[in-house]
Amino acid sequence: MTFESASHSGLTRRSMLTGAAVIGAGGVALGSAPAAATPLTARGYRTRVVLAGTAGGPPPQDGRLGICTVVLVEERAYLVDLGPGAVTAYARAGLAMEQIQSVFVTHLHSDHLAEVYNLFWLNYGAPGARGSVTRPVGIYGPGPAGSAPQAPGAPVQQPDAPTPGLTDFLRASVAATAYDLNTRMAESRKPDIWNVLDPHDIDLPDIGASAANRAPEMEPFEVMDDGFVRVTAILVDHPPVFPSFAYRFDTADGSVVISGDTAPSGNLVRLAEGADLLVHEVYDHPYFAAINPRLAETFSRTHTASDRVGEVATAAGVRTLALSHLVPAGIRDVPDHVWKRQARKGFDGTVLVGRDGDAIGIGRRAN
Repeated sequence: MTFESASHSGLTRRSMLTGAAVIGAGGVALGSAPAAATPLTARGYRTRVVLAGTAGGPPPQDGRLGICTVVLVEERAYLVDLGPGAVTAYARAGLAMEQIQSVFVTHLHSDHLAEVYNLFWLNYGAPGARGSVTRPVGIYGPGPAGSAPQAPGAPVQQPDAPTPGLTDFLRASVAATAYDLNTRMAESRKPDIWNVLDPHDIDLPDIGASAANRAPEMEPFEVMDDGFVRVTAILVDHPPVFPSFAYRFDTADGSVVISGDTAPSGNLVRLAEGADLLVHEVYDHPYFAAINPRLAETFSRTHTASDRVGEVATAAGVRTLALSHLVPAGIRDVPDHVWKRQARKGFDGTVLVGRDGDAIGIGRRAN
């Protein structure tokens, strides 16, 4: 597969982002950490990326918790996706709840959404072991998809409203947990949970995107800019899901792109042009071809094989590639050296095979 050149993306760093010094290839410093790691594995960097959870797929896996990627800018935490166990993964990475500034959801599959509500439900109001969320946190993600995927004979939940968006999900979650919330507000004087939930369904540019045209060629568009980080997004192809986003975080120290779930994507290449770090999902095709050829064929249309992700990184011009959302996620299922060898095909930059708690420094070490 060939990718369209990303040289005309129109997305450039603002003047505040120019001139950042780099360390090594791609301007990143890598630190591999054990399960109970802290972000101090990239000590001294003002901007870091913490791969808090690195597992793809809903089922529990041996050795990795559900996907959760954290961009830290001056200790301000911006989270991307929260899969099964991600709240625990966030805490194990040594991060406090008070650091959370915003949450971004790439798409509404369970292994990316499972603990988005839990992050707040379990950790707001009274301080806990890892602190507490006490102020509004922007939560950004897909709105309603419109039409639901159809298959002959397959049941459809909520046929009158089959594709709720992120805001709908949070409203329904609050309604479903009303008893717990009400008892805690009465007994412990916890505040209203809506004091901390600030959901935003992302408005798509008028480019003709739909459930039938999931990821047309487009330019990145801005989602949020708080003065510390500018977040842009683009549609990627993860059939049959719509919308499915990748995100780019531009900071004064450098740029990070997080792929979300996607097949090899020209849009993703455009978003990642010249980024210091690309965090990309992968699956191991030979593993699934041996045990479930039908599933392997499905993955070939919906995800990026580990032996093809290198060409994506090369097309985007990035120098450091971190593999996350690994499928299978079990530590013993596919050894790290196999993931790395496959990802190096067509790519001569640095490859990091994500383990929970790994931290990556961006730009130059702060004084």
